[in-house]
Amino acid sequence: MENKLVYRGKTKDVFALDNGNFLLKFKDDCTGKDGVFDPGENQVGITIEGVGDVNLRMSIYFFEKINAAGIKTHYVSANLDDTTMEVLPAKVFGKGLEVICRYKAVGSFYRRYSDYIEEGADLPAYVETTFKNDEKGDPLVTKDGLVNLGVMTEKQYDDIKKMTQDITKIVADDLKEKGLDMYDIKFEFGYDANGDVMLIDEIASGNMRVYKNGEYIDPMTLSKLFFA
Repeated sequence: MENKLVYRGKTKDVFALDNGNFLLKFKDDCTGKDGVFDPGENQVGITIEGVGDVNLRMSIYFFEKINAAGIKTHYVSANLDDTTMEVLPAKVFGKGLEVICRYKAVGSFYRRYSDYIEEGADLPAYVETTFKNDEKGDPLVTKDGLVNLGVMTEKQYDDIKKMTQDITKIVADDLKEKGLDMYDIKFEFGYDANGDVMLIDEIASGNMRVYKNGEYIDPMTLSKLFFA
């Protein structure tokens, strides 16, 4: 029986399975502009052969590690032959929320707070949340904002913050063993029918900012280094 297409995304398509779970089909399309890869862009700008495969491989690697650590994720299984991942059903918070964990003051964090901190200064696994909204430039939102707007409960926020810091440590420690330094990483979370928080989407090189010996490593190079 053919799987039913639920959603066609920029980098993944989503299909409904008969068992109530969903199937994510990873594509070789990447976000970017004018033919240049940029994980921060909101449009498909380039197709790189094999990028779907390496994104899925990295996601499998980390989801299995995170599940083994007892942290709840939507990951069930994956098939590298057809670049798909089976996941549990999950609702997103609001109309979509991104959660960033920062170890270093770079990027948009530094641009906002440069009056108070040096670029590249250490941060204590700083967690921030932004609404996914291209037109409004993905606005920052605080815990109080999320609770008062009815997007989540205080407990859900607290769970997301702790899970984000725990997952980031797992990823960063792994990269450190390979001589790589993670500066920040972006996650997405959802919740199940009981309201329990779980990590969703993917964990791929395009969602993290990584350096080696002080030099920025672009996502495709990072994927190659990771699986070398």
